[in-house]
Amino acid sequence: MSLRPVYGHTPIRQRLAAAAMEGRLPSSLLLQGPRGVGKQRLALWLGQYLLCDRAIDEGQHEPCGSCQQCRYAERGMHPDLHWVFPRARVKDSDPQAQDAREDLAEAITERMAADGLWGPSNGTEAIYKYMMQAVVQDASRRPAMARRTVFVLGDAERMVPQEASPESANMLLKLLEEPPPGTTLILTSSEPGTLLPTIRSRVVSVRVPALARADVEAFLDDPSVARLLSRVPKDEQRARAGGTPGVLFAGEQLSGAFASARAILEAALAPSTPDGQVQRIKTAARQGVAGARGAFSDMLDALTHLLHARTQQLVQSGRDIEARRTAMTIPLVERAKELTQRNVSPNLQTAALLAELHHTLKP
Repeated sequence: MSLRPVYGHTPIRQRLAAAAMEGRLPSSLLLQGPRGVGKQRLALWLGQYLLCDRAIDEGQHEPCGSCQQCRYAERGMHPDLHWVFPRARVKDSDPQAQDAREDLAEAITERMAADGLWGPSNGTEAIYKYMMQAVVQDASRRPAMARRTVFVLGDAERMVPQEASPESANMLLKLLEEPPPGTTLILTSSEPGTLLPTIRSRVVSVRVPALARADVEAFLDDPSVARLLSRVPKDEQRARAGGTPGVLFAGEQLSGAFASARAILEAALAPSTPDGQVQRIKTAARQGVAGARGAFSDMLDALTHLLHARTQQLVQSGRDIEARRTAMTIPLVERAKELTQRNVSPNLQTAALLAELHHTLKP
């Protein structure tokens, strides 16, 4: 039971390793890029690299994989590599930091049992206050077995703002700005625009691009991946993956989100005719009028993925103008995601988004 190897991202890994060897690696990082591209796996790789007994001392650009630090890190068991990611709220009236540690330990064990493969967080999961309290507490302690401590905060945009608890929020911001000596914090996000500005200002951002086709093929040929996706034809795997193969593990809970996202993209691409306008109105109406959370957030995540995949496909087919127009729509969806925090009606929000998408895609 261990993590899968890292596929692709070689230039980024080399830059991060070189910065670590030269003492230039920032103490607080944000790895940002499309969902399913492997940002959390890359962050865990960096954590392993920093903890490795040999890599930095011997000038290597990869963790050795054989020392005790590496073996523990690859199994998700290293006490100084803290991995935090969105979870359903613990069923307790007043959950504490220890509840977060126990819940995350169980979740990591489940991910390891699944050969280190996991799907994206759904709209009901988040990084709650008591989880961040555990991070702050653990950062104040000395490393248990390594020379340093590393924290990986996956899907950091799911951190629940703590307006009602400014003390807790300030502790986190202070930790990001001035981590204790020997501590590195690595945040990952597919929606960096939805992070609090105070958080974004305290981290150094690193863009993680979509994987090249050869890297996607290598990932799909991994025995554990091939076994898990054995019921999905290879051609369909490639079509759905694009440059972000992690989306293949979204599971049934997100299938509806991708169906809704495809409907929105099709409506946005519909012609500027009365029939096309009717299609956009009907598509927006299907989103309902309830609070813009959960399934609606998942749909926006899926739409971002579809737009990234469409952009890549258009570039590969030489349709550069259409590719640029499609790329220009991604910030529009990112802004829509920010509005999901304000109780905006999903159908009204979708109608406005569709108008913007259509204007950009079909000028």
